[in-house]
Amino acid sequence: MKVLAIVASPRKGKSTDTLVDRAVAGLRSGDRKVKIEKVNLYDFDIQFCKNCLVCRDRETDEDFSPCIIKDGMNELYPKVMAADALIFGTPLHMGYPPGILMTFLERLCWTFGKPEGKVLTVYGCPVPRSSKERSAVIIITNGIIPPMYRRFCDDTTKAIKQTIRDSLNARTVGSLYAGDIENRGLDPYLERAENLGKKLSR
Repeated sequence: MKVLAIVASPRKGKSTDTLVDRAVAGLRSGDRKVKIEKVNLYDFDIQFCKNCLVCRDRETDEDFSPCIIKDGMNELYPKVMAADALIFGTPLHMGYPPGILMTFLERLCWTFGKPEGKVLTVYGCPVPRSSKERSAVIIITNGIIPPMYRRFCDDTTKAIKQTIRDSLNARTVGSLYAGDIENRGLDPYLERAENLGKKLSR
């Protein structure tokens, strides 16, 4: 089992990083043999999507439609392709994904998805190019908003969940919202993050 842990926080060694590490520890404690790689998106040159639609419109039976932009995503695409499971860790910025994570998700959409889906009467929605099934967990951190208010401010979990479902054929098996960290600290969330990792291993 190959697992890719993706961190979208510029603050290395802080809350998001720590909770992802705890999820990884929980994953390692399972019985299954796993190969885990952790990447931080801020270590890569990830350019904005140019909306050229070359990846979307390329007709191919392959699991991947290459992007015309040559940047750090060229190193990340094979890692995503090889992954059987994903761990996403990110802070919440104004209720939304940080810019680098949103750009990463946009760049995944049509490289791994094809416009053959239908939602209600709308055709052209992304469906996975690959039949490979993946699983995922999502960890969200926020300094000031308590968990009880998550539903009012967390659009990030939805964005990740929907993109990886439609493009990567990934099922989200659990998520953690670690809120109000500036007052609560990380202790209330450490075990829950570890349990997420264990859940992913199953």
